[in-house]
Amino acid sequence: MKLKRENSKFQRIIKKYDYSIPQELIAQKPANPRDGAKILIYDRKLKKISFDTFFNLPKYLPKKSVLVLNNTKVLPARLTTKKTTGGKVNILYTKTKNELIEVMADRKLDINSKLSLTSKIHFYVKNQSGKYYYLEPSFPINRLFSILDKYGKTPIPPYIKNSPLSELKLRREYQTIFAKTKGSVAAPTASLHFTKRLFKKLKKSGIAIEFITLHVGLGTFSPLTEENLKTGKLHEEFYSINPSTAKRLNKYKKDGRPIIAVGTTAVRTLESATHDRQLTTNNAQQKTNIFIQEGYKFKFIDGMITNFHVPKSSLMMLVSALTGRKKLLDLYKKAIGKKLRFFSFGDGMLIK
Repeated sequence: MKLKRENSKFQRIIKKYDYSIPQELIAQKPANPRDGAKILIYDRKLKKISFDTFFNLPKYLPKKSVLVLNNTKVLPARLTTKKTTGGKVNILYTKTKNELIEVMADRKLDINSKLSLTSKIHFYVKNQSGKYYYLEPSFPINRLFSILDKYGKTPIPPYIKNSPLSELKLRREYQTIFAKTKGSVAAPTASLHFTKRLFKKLKKSGIAIEFITLHVGLGTFSPLTEENLKTGKLHEEFYSINPSTAKRLNKYKKDGRPIIAVGTTAVRTLESATHDRQLTTNNAQQKTNIFIQEGYKFKFIDGMITNFHVPKSSLMMLVSALTGRKKLLDLYKKAIGKKLRFFSFGDGMLIK
């Protein structure tokens, strides 16, 4: 009986973040040019909503804003392998753990079985934990990224079903123009709207631009669980902030310049790295499982740029911490009314 009550309570909570999205508004490819994507601007102080394109973003940012973007690079993390019986197995690389690689597979795998990528490249199934398998590669682990580059496919989200883009184009389009540090299995999508000409325009307007790194994990697409709500924690992701970047950001914050995080990943990084309203200046890779939801008091950011997220997701809950849940659903309703495009390749919004 207690389990049923807990389950119905969980369902009631996540149902509050549900909405209907017309299928045709789920973007299957990015805007062309990227900064031609539409943007909804919500001014929290004035309670004002307006619409424009990303190219005109400088016009709407608070004066002397600091934009913080995630420079992680998406890996072509999907591989098609073969069992010794000849059956195909699609695996998705998620992270490296010691000398093993963590993957998800599209079918059950036997421990100690072998998966072959080519006649010379193999993976041995060593163990399993929940939905993840741990494989030992037949090659040195430091060769993994070059093997993914050669044989892998871009891990686009499940709701992009009819993308007209080839693998070659997906590798370019599902990647920010400033992607630098390999490690993500999903793009920091709010940053996909930025172009070289937009960066020039921002700098000319007196906007500072800084980069941090958070490697986006598959958990970004995972449905919320009762465990998440019970523990107040999400999936684990790795991040790092260069000490000189952290020092500059601390100075900007002290000087009262508005910190605008580009994307939920930048928000999670900055909020996880903040102690006593200061970013830590430790360069070591850190991990975070922070679960930001309505009622959270932000320690470092003053606003954010974000895409429109999947119903009932932790990403919607994070954005609602800035806007309030009811206002967020109202903004989504208005975006749908204006036929803005949703999810990874879709349009975005600025909350200031």
